[in-house]
Amino acid sequence: MSHSEKPAKSRRRKPDASAHAVAVSPAANPAATTPLLFSAALMVRWRDLDAFNHVNNSVFLTYLEEARLQWLKDVPGPWFDAHAMPVLAASTLNYRRPIEWPASLHIELCCTRVGSSSLTLAHRIVDARDAQCLFCDGDVTLVWMDPASGRSVALPEAIRNACAA
Repeated sequence: MSHSEKPAKSRRRKPDASAHAVAVSPAANPAATTPLLFSAALMVRWRDLDAFNHVNNSVFLTYLEEARLQWLKDVPGPWFDAHAMPVLAASTLNYRRPIEWPASLHIELCCTRVGSSSLTLAHRIVDARDAQCLFCDGDVTLVWMDPASGRSVALPEAIRNACAA
């Protein structure tokens, strides 16, 4: 190569999100078949991105937390006090395709189990313009506990009622 020739520029192609699509059966995705409890609208922030220019996996948990808090703030009746508050006991996230910026998301929550002191919420993170574009699904389990004793307490009636509606 002479000095007058320049090497061809390497153009970084943006990966096609559809290439990462995964077929998910409804049985494997309870949030797709259980009645919708709540849907939160969120925007992807620039700071949510990682070095690969898509939303970092840890941020998905933040999106789920935000959706739960939006749901809880509208639950009629007391759902926490000094002796009973929810803690995250378990989470399962199935990453189905990367989320790129900019994006508008819907985080869908469905109640799949109500126990004596806990509940399980299935979730789906989907594109706000196309609910068939699934980014993530799975579930989280919340346990109500007394922060002073660290022991579980009865699930508040307001939460039971909100999940039954």
